[in-house]
Amino acid sequence: MTANKRVPLSLEFFPAKSPEVAAKMAGIRKDLYVLNPEFCSVTFGAGGTTQEGTFSTLREMVSEGMAAASHLSCIGASKASVREQLAQLKAMGVKRIVALRGDLPSGYGIAGDFRHGSDLVRFIREETGDFFSVEVAAYPEVHPQAKSPAADLEAFVIKAQAGANSAITQYFFNADAYFRFRDEVSARGVEIPLIPGIMPITNATQLMRFSDGCGAEIPRWIRMRLQSYGEDLASIRAFGLDVVADLCSRLLDGGVSALHFYTMNQSAPVLALCSCLGLVPAQAASVRAAA
Repeated sequence: MTANKRVPLSLEFFPAKSPEVAAKMAGIRKDLYVLNPEFCSVTFGAGGTTQEGTFSTLREMVSEGMAAASHLSCIGASKASVREQLAQLKAMGVKRIVALRGDLPSGYGIAGDFRHGSDLVRFIREETGDFFSVEVAAYPEVHPQAKSPAADLEAFVIKAQAGANSAITQYFFNADAYFRFRDEVSARGVEIPLIPGIMPITNATQLMRFSDGCGAEIPRWIRMRLQSYGEDLASIRAFGLDVVADLCSRLLDGGVSALHFYTMNQSAPVLALCSCLGLVPAQAASVRAAA
């Protein structure tokens, strides 16, 4: 456990789809701010489809006194459109960007001025210098569309060298995959922070669907145990808390300097995890326990 140890944390949200949900999200964010996160990021839909919701959420976070980070995807985008987005982010006081290649919405062909995440990182630096802190994505278990592990590693190195400040990984449940990837990246001379992305386990069906789509491996023993619980959500959440807390402890013991939580727009699972890890007062874990 890491009681009394200050571990930098960051939190990811996705934009609300209605005013009612947005109002609820403001309360969820307030609950999570007890963690004193380094920053909170907001996702950006395929082809920029959620830009309005993303930017609206970012404005709310800035008004709440939070360091906000915008996801920004480039596939299908023009340099002119990205230039305008960068100007909007600067104007609203956002100083962090999670730079991603992204995926085009279904039915779109390959278009735009960018092909890779490294192209976006390079463009951000050319346009804005060091104004933004730029995070990029990393895949300890290999990007699902990569031709090979070696090709994926090379793509990451190029992206990091294009001007990234740090990287946030896809979520994983195998700490050895992370440590191996970290060693391989370091051997290539890339020393930017490699921040593990942490996914709480609260819904087995949802987790398996997400994981099958993004290439994150659920170890067989975890998958089998989750399946054995059926619709027993209390058992799934208790088991998931043990598994993910143990993963985080192993990562921190292995020298990880920070953690990034995929909140799925929920407060209780992240607060419970951080309470187990000694990263938040125990009483805060009971906040919004019914969420």
